Amino acid sequence: MRVRVLGTAAGGGVPQWNCACPGCSGARAHPGWRRRHASLAVQSAEGRWYLVNATPDLGEQVEDCPELHPGPEPRRTPLAGVILTDAELDHSLGIARLREADGIEIVATAPVRHALLTGLHLGEVLTPYARLDWRPLGPEDRPLAEDSRLVVGAVPVSAKRPRYAAGLDAPGDDAPGDDAPDGDASDDDSWVVALRLTDRTTGRTLLYAPALAAWPDAFQRAAESADHVIVDGTFWSDDEPLTSGFGSRTATAMGHLPIDGPDGTARRLAALQARTLYTHLNNTNPLNDPAAPQHTVLRELGVEVAADGMVIDL
Repeated sequence: MRVRVLGTAAGGGVPQWNCACPGCSGARAHPGWRRRHASLAVQSAEGRWYLVNATPDLGEQVEDCPELHPGPEPRRTPLAGVILTDAELDHSLGIARLREADGIEIVATAPVRHALLTGLHLGEVLTPYARLDWRPLGPEDRPLAEDSRLVVGAVPVSAKRPRYAAGLDAPGDDAPGDDAPDGDASDDDSWVVALRLTDRTTGRTLLYAPALAAWPDAFQRAAESADHVIVDGTFWSDDEPLTSGFGSRTATAMGHLPIDGPDGTARRLAALQARTLYTHLNNTNPLNDPAAPQHTVLRELGVEVAADGMVIDL
């Protein structure tokens, strides 16, 4: 399995168009600090790739990744489809940029599909241009294609909805059932999932969770069995949104476990046997500065920060 990291930023990217915080100002002064919206490209078979989340940067991300370029026929593309971890705008707006295709394959959970079709009216907007082929995403591992050695499964991690979907009635909205083990996520949590990608040939697994509001037992088990774990690094500390002056809620209240602190994810990652990396950095995160002392803290724990353009072979 080959994975290309197409982007590692949270909503707005780094720099964000309307922001002059130290992270954004630094990225304008030092182009090497720039980060595009968090996304992956995953090779499912020879010449066949899936995007994990479709961001507003999709066009630029494709152009910067030679494996995703079209050819040799004029309209032949290696892009086979999109796998969604949630229905947030930063992870789904890029689907509209694929409208030149004859059809767009979208792999998503039932709540995510319902939100995009009912809340964003994605079907009404795009079907005059391209066919939308929806495929279900659930906890069981399923091949991405008949000829693919790659299988994908979802690990529910949060019931956090996008703002535009706050009032929607959607599948999975019932209260958690009694059959859910203590500490495990329920069906209600399939609004936001981590992806478990496994290469059946090598047996190696990548766990990808760009948004992580909690650390349920099912996620811990998936992380313990994975070879690579890439997780939500939106905020360094829980009070970062408050101290930066751009928010009125803590990181946890916004649906993102912080990296540092007693309830942070850094030490959880350090305890794993897998290679562990952070993605989805907010523009206020000090890790955007390569010289920030927080990098030393992570290095001592054996945890990395993913970079745009990084290649991971499993």
